[in-house]
Amino acid sequence: MVLLSLNNQNLPYPDTIHPVVVHFVIAMVFFAYFSDIAGYLSRNHRLIEVSWWNWVVASVAIFVAVIFGEFEAALAQPYPAAQPALNWHTVNGWSVSVFLVAITAWRAVIRIRNPLKIPVVYLGVTTVLLCLICLQIYLGNLVNWVYGLHTLPIVEATRKGLLQ
Repeated sequence: MVLLSLNNQNLPYPDTIHPVVVHFVIAMVFFAYFSDIAGYLSRNHRLIEVSWWNWVVASVAIFVAVIFGEFEAALAQPYPAAQPALNWHTVNGWSVSVFLVAITAWRAVIRIRNPLKIPVVYLGVTTVLLCLICLQIYLGNLVNWVYGLHTLPIVEATRKGLLQ
């Protein structure tokens, strides 16, 4: 068995990858949502098409984000105070990814039936997804900025046994 050599952030690579991919997904989803809203209100089929492709790319990219999130969470060695926030972030992350893919599949059906129209119910459900993403952003901020997982002081304190 080959063990990975970990840096001073407890990672086998220079910096965390999960936040980079996650911010890409968040941007894609928000842009898709607002393109849907603008396309619905203006009846602009180009905005509806732009939104479709953003949903598709976000649905693929979110699994890259989840994979790196799981990997980096496993390397974080969270201390007891951070564990609940990390657990909720993980559960909500998986929920968001499943919900995002389900919405994209629904959007594919809508697109096949009538590529120029979006139902109001669909816009309501995507609004719920945006609320879940906002919750996920909050939980991610807790994990990073409050509990400091993968930051130098926390990694050092964990390695010295100060955060058990």
